[in-house]
Amino acid sequence: MITDFFAAVNERRLDDLGDYLTPDVVDHNKIIFGEPDEPGAAFEGIRMQLDAFDPFHIEVEEVVAEGDRLAARIRMTGTHSGTHPRMPTPTGRSFDVEAIFLVTLREGRISEIRAVSDRLGLFLQLGWDWPQAD
Repeated sequence: MITDFFAAVNERRLDDLGDYLTPDVVDHNKIIFGEPDEPGAAFEGIRMQLDAFDPFHIEVEEVVAEGDRLAARIRMTGTHSGTHPRMPTPTGRSFDVEAIFLVTLREGRISEIRAVSDRLGLFLQLGWDWPQAD
């Protein structure tokens, strides 16, 4: 199931995301800065991610599942080719980082997302400034 979800993202099949995510999916660590903070906002976050990075690819390297929870270790690669809230002017630079997704399933679809990724590596590879605290 999780590999099919990431395949839909890789293939930019945004209309198919409802097959994998519940309508009220909660993303506990926002996919992209600027994503709305409300249930179901992950759909918009994924769209924003794909708008900012093309090409963009997720490779599933490992999956561990128990009951209604699963963890996926993934590798994300891409190029900053579009507008991003943190860096509106595309840099044209590429990245290759690892992430861990922990998801909760409800009725066979993802209802909660928690993810940890190599943000420092991403920012360094793309040449972005590290965000400052207010």
